[in-house]
Amino acid sequence: MKDQVVALEALRQKLPDLNAPAQPTPKRAKPGRARQLDSDQVRQLIAGYQSGATVYELGGQFGIERRTVSAILHRHGVPMRRRGLSVEQIDDAVRLYNQGWSLARIAARMNVAAGTVRQRLHERGVPIRDTQGMPRAGDAR
Repeated sequence: MKDQVVALEALRQKLPDLNAPAQPTPKRAKPGRARQLDSDQVRQLIAGYQSGATVYELGGQFGIERRTVSAILHRHGVPMRRRGLSVEQIDDAVRLYNQGWSLARIAARMNVAAGTVRQRLHERGVPIRDTQGMPRAGDAR
């Protein structure tokens, strides 16, 4: 009991003094206005996408978010490519997931989003684990 009291007192001493003035919160940079592409840049972006560049590559090239690239392409009626997983990749993902790999690790290996891997595993009837490795509630099959 005495050890617990000593330990609690040591912790209490580490707490800030409640009578001391509060420290000001650090100033954060205010979000800037989104970068606008001119019509020539939009044409270049569309041509780049149609030539095979990814939305991530184009975002980096033009200094905009990949979601902004997608929005511009959508606004201009450009059909979007869907980079999915082949049947062989899905088989591999199932095998790796069953070996204990995380969705994120599999996704990084296959260069797709973790949600894509999760969806394909779900379609195959693979129970998805939670972050502690346990089956998710309502996902038991």
